[in-house]
Amino acid sequence: MPDVKKLDPFKPQQPAIPGVEAQPERARPEASAAPAPTPPTDVAAAPVSHAAQPKIILIVLGVVVALVLVGGLIVWGKVSSSKAIPVSTDAAPPPADAPPPAPPAPSEPMGPGPIATVGELGKPWASKHFQYRNFVSGQFEPAIVVHLPHGEYWGFSLVEPFGTCQLEFVTDLDKLKAEYGYRAEHPMVGDPCNHTVYDLLRYGGGASSDDLVRGVIVQGNGIRPPMAIEIKVQGNNVVAGRSE
Repeated sequence: MPDVKKLDPFKPQQPAIPGVEAQPERARPEASAAPAPTPPTDVAAAPVSHAAQPKIILIVLGVVVALVLVGGLIVWGKVSSSKAIPVSTDAAPPPADAPPPAPPAPSEPMGPGPIATVGELGKPWASKHFQYRNFVSGQFEPAIVVHLPHGEYWGFSLVEPFGTCQLEFVTDLDKLKAEYGYRAEHPMVGDPCNHTVYDLLRYGGGASSDDLVRGVIVQGNGIRPPMAIEIKVQGNNVVAGRSE
């Protein structure tokens, strides 16, 4: 019986082709042989794993959101400060029916009312300054009362008639001669602005040609005598009344 070679089903025979030399069969590695070693790879060049990418994206987004919030707060603060309501420095006007403000308490008495005592003006040419309220302007103005040699008390405003200069009662006759160029035998009233001299012992024209007021102009270009203030004696008090 011929020797029949047992065929391996997993190792089929190569077909015989006429004219082609048969190639020897290559040996296959055994299954138990160790696998070839894998070449080492560079750790630094390894790509980032897919699991780490979401964390990096979240960190970047957090930084961007924080910067946007900080910028928004800065812009909001500037806009709020620019829209602040300015404080007005203008004082509110007083009510129309409010009384005029009271002046500070001066050292001089105020009229109308008692302004001196009879004893204070006992001697001829004795005088006393006081403040008199002008009923037209509502303001207090300087005034004076003088005890004349014949016993009368004469009061008048020290504001120049129709002017702003303050008059003065001059008892120094040398001053009248030096500063006003006027020789007098008794005290006079002078206007230091235009050197007008008024004589309280004589009468001159007042508001109209029919009115006579003490203090005729004896020198200078004044308009009229000083504005008179009515003076009365009530007991021991010298009282200032109405004015021109």
